[in-house]
Amino acid sequence: MGFVIGMDEAGYGPNLGPLVVTATVWEVPGAPQSTQFWDQFAGLVVQHAPRSIDEIQIADSKVVHDTVKGVGPLERGVLAAWGLIEQLPTSLKAWWDRIATNPLTLNSSSVPHNEPWFHDSDIPVPQQTPRADVSRLSELWATRCAEKKIRLRAIKSDIVLTRRFNSLTAQHDSKGLALSGISMRLLQEVLPVTEGQPTLVWCDKHGGRNRYDELLQDIAGDTFISRLEEGSERSRYRIGKTEVCFQTRAEAHLPVALASMVSKYWRESTMTLFNQFWQRHQPELKPTKGYPTDAKRFKQDIAAIQERLGIEELDLWRAR
Repeated sequence: MGFVIGMDEAGYGPNLGPLVVTATVWEVPGAPQSTQFWDQFAGLVVQHAPRSIDEIQIADSKVVHDTVKGVGPLERGVLAAWGLIEQLPTSLKAWWDRIATNPLTLNSSSVPHNEPWFHDSDIPVPQQTPRADVSRLSELWATRCAEKKIRLRAIKSDIVLTRRFNSLTAQHDSKGLALSGISMRLLQEVLPVTEGQPTLVWCDKHGGRNRYDELLQDIAGDTFISRLEEGSERSRYRIGKTEVCFQTRAEAHLPVALASMVSKYWRESTMTLFNQFWQRHQPELKPTKGYPTDAKRFKQDIAAIQERLGIEELDLWRAR
């Protein structure tokens, strides 16, 4: 028995809204390095758009997400996967408590510096996909997992709100180092699920960085970090029974692709709450995705409301 962990993020580039980093943890029957998820799930889980009602698309979120169709294509695969772990959620906030590493920051209006667009707001889940369809796909996938002795053990997301993102970026004087630190803390949180068994971790490379051993120090503790490979395409390290691989286009691995989709789903859903909040105060306001050019337009449009409501800049705008 072994484990494969896939990690990816969504929302690294915008000026508005959260950064979301997700880890998916899979238990596999053999050596984690030899597990071929696409082969094990062939005919059911596909990387292309579904061609039948019984296909589940799992791929890089940039491939799956459709700005015209909304979160539907993402939701179909994300919720089908969540159904492998436990019962489907009924609302976004109910799901926050199960998937987020920092649920109180999102849910409680009493938490200092909590973003007001999360107060007294919610979205039903599923948002666009019929619940019966999601349940049926989960059952099909669960049957295949049982046949192949594969189990999805956990999906965890760190939803990094703006003030925290600004603080970490200032602390490290680098967006890239902030992202790496957030990712490694999430990895440290999910590693106990692997129960000390042989584990392979796939992460997307962060920018042009090739050396990651210093980022793994907190995870390693007193265990020696073996540098297996370092280069522009891939950097690999071993810590005891765990191998951590940073790779370009890591979404080619199913556990990473699912992490990418979960992160994007949460990023899009939280931006829906964000836009709804401001439109309650200014109904004609054009919504934003939070990316730099349009974010500046949006910020100008809400300036008077922000001042009237006393919303601090650190809770709204990412400095980098």
